[in-house]
Amino acid sequence: MSPRNWLTKKSLTESLLMTLGITLVSVGVYFFKFPNHFSIGGVSGLAIILGEVTPVAWLTPSIYNGVINMLFLVLGFLLLDKGFGLRTVYCSILYSLQVQVFEWIWPMDGPLTDELILELFFAVLLPALGSAILFNLDASSGGTDIAAMILKKFTGLDVGRALLVSDITIAAAALLVFDVTAGLCSLLGLVLKSVLVDSVIESLNRRKAFMIITYQPELVTGYITRELGRGATVWEGTGAYTREKHQVVLTVLARHQAVLLRRYLKSSDPHAFMIVTNSSEIFGKGFLRA
Repeated sequence: MSPRNWLTKKSLTESLLMTLGITLVSVGVYFFKFPNHFSIGGVSGLAIILGEVTPVAWLTPSIYNGVINMLFLVLGFLLLDKGFGLRTVYCSILYSLQVQVFEWIWPMDGPLTDELILELFFAVLLPALGSAILFNLDASSGGTDIAAMILKKFTGLDVGRALLVSDITIAAAALLVFDVTAGLCSLLGLVLKSVLVDSVIESLNRRKAFMIITYQPELVTGYITRELGRGATVWEGTGAYTREKHQVVLTVLARHQAVLLRRYLKSSDPHAFMIVTNSSEIFGKGFLRA
């Protein structure tokens, strides 16, 4: 595959993944957060609060969600210059449009079900999955992420702590604006969201690190490089008991590739000794950018 074709395929894949991530966030926000008044921080949480306290029928949480996101987007263009990523622009606009389109084609007068915990689960899970996909692609749905970029550029504030305080404040406001149930669910959802996003990102990046002790290094490395398309490092080792010389092969593979390598070694080099570990932070060519 030529470099140009590879880049085109990669760009298309990333665009589809960003669209999927935004769609998951939008579905979770509109169908589960809004009707249940789950004010789980961020722009959507603020939109839910404003939609309730504003005595104007057409100023719905969807409208507020789009307006606030667009305001942050404009501020980003004015204040962040080249540091303002095109991916965030695309995702922010698509997110605002999707939520508004959902309101047009599927107006909701109440929750989809009468199971509060089930609704909370999807209100947290879907946006967490979507956000994790976006973060993994160095993108975001905009909103408070843009505010964080602006704060980081112009102030000496601890941005992470400032955003956490704002999210907790927005979630706690549901106690006053709605009721205790909505407020407690919002605070619980905020905690679950932070845990889930980290877990999903780690899962998406998880790879298998192999350390293989073998007497047939050419057989092992040949399969890794030619069949799996991955690199490997080989060095010489000495058995502590037998004092025999052998080779140690180090490689890192995706999970499906790890299954193939284990099957191959089981049939072709059954005496090979393998140590397999999970890792979600691997930096270098073919993996994460440092």
